[in-house]
Amino acid sequence: MESKLSLAMLLLTVAGLAAGARAGSIAIYWGQNGNEDSLAQTCATGNFKFVNVAFLFTFGNGQTPVLNLAGHCDPASNGCTFVGAQIKSCQSRGIKVLLSIGGGVVRYGLSSAADAKNVAKYIWDNYLGGTSTSRPLGDAVLDGVDFDIESGNSAHWDDLARELKKLSGYKPLSLSAAPQCPFPDASLGPALNTGLFDYVWVQFYNNPPCQFNATAGVGNLESAWKRWTGIPAKQVFLGLPAAPAAAGSGFIQTTDLISTVLPVVKKSSKYGGIMLWSRFHDLQTGYSDMVKSSV
Repeated sequence: MESKLSLAMLLLTVAGLAAGARAGSIAIYWGQNGNEDSLAQTCATGNFKFVNVAFLFTFGNGQTPVLNLAGHCDPASNGCTFVGAQIKSCQSRGIKVLLSIGGGVVRYGLSSAADAKNVAKYIWDNYLGGTSTSRPLGDAVLDGVDFDIESGNSAHWDDLARELKKLSGYKPLSLSAAPQCPFPDASLGPALNTGLFDYVWVQFYNNPPCQFNATAGVGNLESAWKRWTGIPAKQVFLGLPAAPAAAGSGFIQTTDLISTVLPVVKKSSKYGGIMLWSRFHDLQTGYSDMVKSSV
């Protein structure tokens, strides 16, 4: 009897350690609403491990790249350089800050491998480890680049990923992506197959066939999640709207997330945590506050 009890206790301990290994973190998008607190305040909450500064929304096809930070500041008048000090503040807390390129307003695209190389050089010189006289966020060196590509055109995003890694000399430079949940993603499928992406926060919203439904259950999401965790990325995150108003569909109540959805997605060894769109909506609901201890 004693040996059986010891074995049972050992199994429980191992199970507990395994569950602990699945502890994830939260990624958040910041920059598209002037009423969402500053970047420094966002990082000071202690809720987030990754912050995507959104968006570099015009680039490629010979266009002059344009950063849009909505009501926070105006990059065109050199008015966003103060954000650099806030980026450094976040980094001092161990938070990765990435430049998010793309977004839902499609004023971007890549016409060729040469175009991808030019865009990579611009991003490297103006936001990463290169040098430029016109760095929109000052002298802060961001930790990487997030691909939020929603154009439906998959051409040359793999070239851009390769070029960014090449410019970094394969030193620490994080690449992340935010594909839609239908698999494979229409824009980022070939790029994700390169194996160069560290973090992939899949948008499990605005796509009913692969998102959670409180009535139908977690089956559709689970099927899609299994496909996504098969890609050659280090970690996969469950991307969610932080409020009902943040997306057309796919909002998950915090109680459902904790009791029903997280136990399913945490089964994967590639589970990294959750991504929330966006900090503005998160402030309205307190979503990250309510779920951070369960993620």
